[in-house]
Amino acid sequence: MFPYPSGALHMGHLRVYTISDILARFERMRGKRVIHPMGWDAFGLPAENAAIEGGVSAKEWTEKNIDSMKEQFSLMNVGFDWDREIRTCSPDYYVHTQRLFLKLYEHGLAYRKESLVNWDPVDKTVLANEQVSPNGTSWRSGAVVEQRTLPQWFFKITDYKDALLEGLGVLRSRWPDKVRTMQENWIGLSKGVKVKFPLTIGETDLGSYTYLEAYTTRLDTLFGVQFLAISSIHPLALKASETDGYLCKFLLASGTRWAKNSKKGELIRGFKALHPLTNEEIPIYVANYVVDGTGTSVLMGVPGHDSRDNGFWATRGPKDVPAKIVVDRGPADGKGGSGSEDGVFKGLGILNGNCGRFAGMSSADAQERLLEELKMKNLGEAYTNTRLNDWLVSRQRCWGTPIPIVHCESCGIVPVKEGDLPVVLPDIEKLSPKGGNPLASVKEWIETSCPRCGGEARRETDTMDTFVDSSWYFMRYVDPHNKESPFSPEMANELLPVDVYIGGNEHAILHLLYARFISKFLNKIGMWPSGGNRGNQGEPFKRLVTQGMVSADGASPLVSWEKMSKSKFNGTDPRECISRWGADATRAHLLFSGPVGAELRWDESKIIGMHRWFNKLWRHTSMLSEKLAEPDFLILPSTIARPITTATIPPEDHNLVSLLQESIRNNSSTLSKALTLNTVVSNLIKLTNAITSPPPEAQPTLATTYRATNELLRMLAPIAPGFSEECWAHLHTHVPSMSGTRVLETAWPWHFLQGERLGGMTTCFVNIDGRFRFKMEADRERLMRKFGEGEQYMRDLIAGEEEARKWLNGKEIKRVFVSSNGKTVNLMTRWVSRASPDPPTDSCEELS
Repeated sequence: MFPYPSGALHMGHLRVYTISDILARFERMRGKRVIHPMGWDAFGLPAENAAIEGGVSAKEWTEKNIDSMKEQFSLMNVGFDWDREIRTCSPDYYVHTQRLFLKLYEHGLAYRKESLVNWDPVDKTVLANEQVSPNGTSWRSGAVVEQRTLPQWFFKITDYKDALLEGLGVLRSRWPDKVRTMQENWIGLSKGVKVKFPLTIGETDLGSYTYLEAYTTRLDTLFGVQFLAISSIHPLALKASETDGYLCKFLLASGTRWAKNSKKGELIRGFKALHPLTNEEIPIYVANYVVDGTGTSVLMGVPGHDSRDNGFWATRGPKDVPAKIVVDRGPADGKGGSGSEDGVFKGLGILNGNCGRFAGMSSADAQERLLEELKMKNLGEAYTNTRLNDWLVSRQRCWGTPIPIVHCESCGIVPVKEGDLPVVLPDIEKLSPKGGNPLASVKEWIETSCPRCGGEARRETDTMDTFVDSSWYFMRYVDPHNKESPFSPEMANELLPVDVYIGGNEHAILHLLYARFISKFLNKIGMWPSGGNRGNQGEPFKRLVTQGMVSADGASPLVSWEKMSKSKFNGTDPRECISRWGADATRAHLLFSGPVGAELRWDESKIIGMHRWFNKLWRHTSMLSEKLAEPDFLILPSTIARPITTATIPPEDHNLVSLLQESIRNNSSTLSKALTLNTVVSNLIKLTNAITSPPPEAQPTLATTYRATNELLRMLAPIAPGFSEECWAHLHTHVPSMSGTRVLETAWPWHFLQGERLGGMTTCFVNIDGRFRFKMEADRERLMRKFGEGEQYMRDLIAGEEEARKWLNGKEIKRVFVSSNGKTVNLMTRWVSRASPDPPTDSCEELS
């Protein structure tokens, strides 16, 4: 994922780009064609705010930061394809973003309408729902979000909700479960019922309203409805406030703010609702926890079975009317009772006596019967709801991609002709600290001619959300110099989708969802004809790798969207660590500190371990280089490429070659599949120790030591490219045929052992009665013999194994089963006697 040019990379950046760099170098050594590009998510509010505060242009600030961060990248030994570099703030890039906007407009997926929007009073711009935190504050500025009605531009992402849900099935096992679940929940298809509550005639003129309609997924709680809650800008709330002074005062005081768990609200006195089945009168409240535009903007208040409703009713409802419980726990729960600790029972169960003739029904049965009853009265219908709203892309700021639309008094909304693109941002040297949209004051830029009639017209002054820029940037990498189109269909078919996409899961909803939408759209209209093949369904990223955060003070990790933000982190600068320890030791330490997905506490003091490891390897390489210069060293360097067979390896080399093969096999699998990169480093450290300090009874030959060192350096090269290159050159100083070669240009080592050890020995994992107990060495050839010979061999081995006798205390072996590869042996036992009253157990074992 490309970074925002904030001015300086921190350790979180170093971690994600080190991971991508290692994988790119590894795949190149395996013979793959690799694109490892870099770009800059260069539009956005921080640049504009910095320009306001610092008195510089947003463009100047951004370009200066990009230069600084590119310098840091060079210090980190990260190998990017800089010839594919992109900057979203460059007209060469955003001309294509404007082309994509026109494509969406042409297909009816970009539209403008008056809408209630989230307004950030500090940054003075509109925010999408996804950019508002659950407590109603802006994800960037932290200000309490207001709601205003403004004309806004939207992308119709809801037209793709089914395709987006179906595509998550394609990504199963390729994306983290957590990310897929978050997207699934955000799209949020749910099956429920729309229930009509008739309105009573009261003091308020209801106009055309005869009922309020609420959406619910828990129709079984219908008899527990004690109030209805509507949003503060619902037409009936505004109508009632005209004659209700208390309600008018509440609306003026609270404005249009909303909060998930707010208990603020006001009773509407001008009319009430009627229960659709009992005709009981139900009070109606205006409540700040009801978000307009979500569902029907009307909520059923069920205090006995919903925590938010319960908290609101306890604060705003009559003091002498408790929450009504209408569903009790069923017999299967075995707990009885009808509520949880806070008096709210949220589960399914059995309807109780408060439900009249429906009492005794299960929740599932009651929902079906109640829906039938409502349908008969024409007061209810089944309804599939979605949480996903259309993507609001308008932003009232100047540092963003201009929307290619003009407004003409005669023709209305008219798209700019493609031949007139790009619509270039005007140069605004100094921005006013008063806020508002600076573009609205640039008269010479706004005033233009209509592309349709040629008359006077005004440009659209809203710019696009920066998530529009990042929704397709990865596609530009495949054809970065194309001036006529975002990319050619031929290049897209050849190089897309992205094989591995690496970044934080703070983008699980916003960026990844929008990128999937745009990719599927481009596939549908033929700009990416293959969509990555039929089974891929236009998904942009084959594999998603989410790395954890890096914290410098050991505190609990911050909320995920703060991870890559320098203003939210402590912003530890990698240059300080690199200047002391070197880039490669810093990279190795970052990997060794924990798995890719784990959150890390950055502790520079522990990097000394990497430094000592490198020193040991350097001393060994120097010593080996001197030995290679001796005239009695007879090994030909070409033998490093010659296949090894067990017959060509002397017994004294078995241990080292077996460990070398195990390291190659494990590291190859980890780098291509598991990505537990900390184990790659630990495997290399273990191999280094075996090469430099072999046991006295198993001193390997010099030829095997040379070969093992050679292959160790090749495995180290993606992690520590600079250091491994120095060692490689030093090792081959006196090997003429290898002079001039570079370690990263050699092939990744191969392995011929599939888990067994040389010398006919293999490590067996012994399970006793289905539980792993110990490991032991066995002769693989004898173990795999048929007709009971392998079983008898294992029985004889176990009889002399101290660890086995401990676990078999009082038992005898009934059967022996050997796996097809000889790696696992299962023993079935039976009790004979107990030699000891306390046989060995673990915390999970119970002995009969």
